[in-house]
Amino acid sequence: MIRRLSWMVLAFIAIKGNGEQVKIPETPAGRVLAAWLDAFNSGDRGRIDGFSKLYDPEHPESVATSAQFRGKSGGVDLLAIDRGDRLTIVFRGQEKTQPILLLGRIELTNAKSPTIQSFNIRALPMGSVSDRVKLDAALRDKAIENISANLTQYYVFPEVAEKMTLALRAREKKGEYNSLTDGDEFATALTRDLLDVSHDKHLRVFYNPYKLPPGPTTLSPDQLAESRRLLARDCGFRKVDILPNNIGYLKFDFFADPMACGRTAEAAMLVFANVDAIIYDLRENTGGDPRMVALMCTYLFEQPTHLDDIYERKTGTTSATWTFRSLPGTRFSHKPVYVLMSSRTFSGAEQFAYDLKNLKRATIVGETSAGGSHPVNAYGAGDHFTVFVPGARTINVISKTDWEGTGVAPDVAIKADDALETAERLAAQKIQENTVLESTNTRTN
Repeated sequence: MIRRLSWMVLAFIAIKGNGEQVKIPETPAGRVLAAWLDAFNSGDRGRIDGFSKLYDPEHPESVATSAQFRGKSGGVDLLAIDRGDRLTIVFRGQEKTQPILLLGRIELTNAKSPTIQSFNIRALPMGSVSDRVKLDAALRDKAIENISANLTQYYVFPEVAEKMTLALRAREKKGEYNSLTDGDEFATALTRDLLDVSHDKHLRVFYNPYKLPPGPTTLSPDQLAESRRLLARDCGFRKVDILPNNIGYLKFDFFADPMACGRTAEAAMLVFANVDAIIYDLRENTGGDPRMVALMCTYLFEQPTHLDDIYERKTGTTSATWTFRSLPGTRFSHKPVYVLMSSRTFSGAEQFAYDLKNLKRATIVGETSAGGSHPVNAYGAGDHFTVFVPGARTINVISKTDWEGTGVAPDVAIKADDALETAERLAAQKIQENTVLESTNTRTN
């Protein structure tokens, strides 16, 4: 049972990293920020989940995202409140484990019991300068021009890109953006209008309340090594267990960079060396690095296996994705496999389930997934905006298509909350069938 937090009686005072106090406004938005800091800094997954259920019920995947961020950051020290309206609060903070500055913004719905409409928190890039501007017509026009150029050049479907850019210009001409002087609100409106045309769940526009320093932004070898070291602090593996009937159970919430987390994956799979079946719990998995998807698939095949082809609009080329030729540890090419999904399962997690389903290597249990397939890249759109453009598409070797917009349909459709119990029962039955078959074959021989 999740313990209810005493959010309503929190003292609205947070402590700066240097010991000074920052007063949080006693507004609905301020109360939500105080509750989030209390739950997030506790590091308790149950308290983070309780916060989400109370204040962010429309985005249950935020629990996994918060848990990932908590693992990397060690918590957040509040440094300042930049804006404290009734339903909006903008704040600055710093990660507890490293000197990374953060910019956050919470917007609530205008309801009797407000809930979170959007919650963005981002790291301030090294060398950048905080620069929150008030948008005017010229800045809005420049942002639309840059976003349109990126869509035209990179979006995976050129004809859809043209429709999106025409739609933005038409709305701008009608004056629909005239009242938007806040960068985050403008980015939210642009994202909404682009999705109305494309329905592409990876497409997003973000406002950056800072200016990047001039010059290249590529990481040095030392910076890359440090980045991977920090990533390795949380590789997304939440629970590794052996269930009754010798069933391996692995719950993980994102596919991390294998260069940082390959050894963690190896250690998790080593636990299953002698199990009779494996259950992968992806009900809260929001995707991640496709190389980790291929790595995790590799454990389930004896020989190199062709998973997908990826078509990239920018280059016009198609490349193949295969399982790895070699990897340390035990392979489970003949063990029964079950993958748990929910309606929140997204992106790379869907790829994992889709590939295994089409190759008939796993039984998918739960709900139809969210339906986000297109790989995405980030592009600058002027001084203050970034657009995430899906520039490629996955072509499964069996289905010759992907799961974009449709999601991955389960083999056994059931509520996500009941998926684990169902998969355990199916696995136990399969193990029993295999035991009987092996016994029969032994007597025959």
